[in-house]
Amino acid sequence: MSAFKKFFIFLTVILVLSMSVLIVVLCMHKDRKIDTVLINDTVQTIKENWDDIDALNDKELKTEVLVLDKDNKEIFSTSGISGSDIKVPLDALGSDMICVTLNDGDLFLGTAVIPNPSKVEYDALIIRIIVVTVVIALVMIISYASFIFYVDHNIVKPFNRMKKFAALIAQGNLDEPLKMEKNNMFGIFTESFDVMREELKASRNREIALKMKEKELVASLSHDLKTPVTGIRVICELLAVKVQDEYVKGKINNIEQKTEEINVLISDLLSSALDDMGKMNVDCVSVSSDILSKLVEDHDPHKKTTSSEIPGCIINVDVNRLSQVIGNIISNSYKYADTSIDITYKFNDRFLEMDIKDHGKGVDKEEVDLLTNKFYRGSNTKGKDGSGLGLYISSELMRKMNGRLMCSSDDDGFDVTLMIPLA
Repeated sequence: MSAFKKFFIFLTVILVLSMSVLIVVLCMHKDRKIDTVLINDTVQTIKENWDDIDALNDKELKTEVLVLDKDNKEIFSTSGISGSDIKVPLDALGSDMICVTLNDGDLFLGTAVIPNPSKVEYDALIIRIIVVTVVIALVMIISYASFIFYVDHNIVKPFNRMKKFAALIAQGNLDEPLKMEKNNMFGIFTESFDVMREELKASRNREIALKMKEKELVASLSHDLKTPVTGIRVICELLAVKVQDEYVKGKINNIEQKTEEINVLISDLLSSALDDMGKMNVDCVSVSSDILSKLVEDHDPHKKTTSSEIPGCIINVDVNRLSQVIGNIISNSYKYADTSIDITYKFNDRFLEMDIKDHGKGVDKEEVDLLTNKFYRGSNTKGKDGSGLGLYISSELMRKMNGRLMCSSDDDGFDVTLMIPLA
């Protein structure tokens, strides 16, 4: 569009310059030829009526004339010329007029001032040229403006709309249709683009529906797997009570530990699938903070945790979800650190701060902020089973319970802080 505008502006400038040069040339080549016959006839008529100068009003003079007496006083003038600006003949000469002395023999009567007829015609010609130039320039400007408006309205704007529409399609916005307009030169393309949008939208909806079915299948299988895993844990607990052989007890404990890891993984997969389907809900209730000791005990079969005194208060949480969060953290400490775990509590504004710290190697500081990302696994997880969902799901659950999960790491181990909201 800018190229069109530049082209038309260039043509307009050329036109105006051409007309200006024409006017200048005309001004430089004025035709100063004097019509002596006309002047002599006019002078003779004035002399014949000098004694009754007003009689000139009844005469058909072929030119405008101003008559001054010998004292340079105006005694007669036609409507087209006035002596208001001409006090002496020299003023007339300065205005490019003709001054003719009026004599009766040797007697000086006065002066006749006559406009140069050739100059009058020339001035009229110049005015006509200027008028024609202005009219032509206006017509061209209006024509150019109309053409620019036509191109902008019927080509540029529809094209820009198509360009914007293509950008929206590339961004995945398939809900906004492309408007159809009359006299659109891109009408067939506009219709094709909109059909493409509808097909892409339908295809994406089919893809979303398929992915939803896959997530529902994962959630269903994860839920179904919890039943046999729970059965294995119950059997392990019964065998641990009845079996006296220490070697067998050790194997039973290993089975129970692996079963717990499987249970955590299944819970993570189930929670991730529910989160993707928008069904990972929490149901917060007000409970005593004493519940935290039981939740820790349930997920610490090897008794590696050491807890400080829990401040007495009422917390607002989903107990099952909070149990899942604590289980994930302790399970990770078992898997990656296998050291003692220190748990401390303190109030922090409107939260009960629960700090869970192991004494393993921890993780690189650059990785700490990435640990709560979905499917992210730290550099210390090589050779260890896992899905990279535990801390992500725990963080999401804490957020849904209006709390927070924060990670940190130093030379003394890995630290997870839970900000548990108070009721």
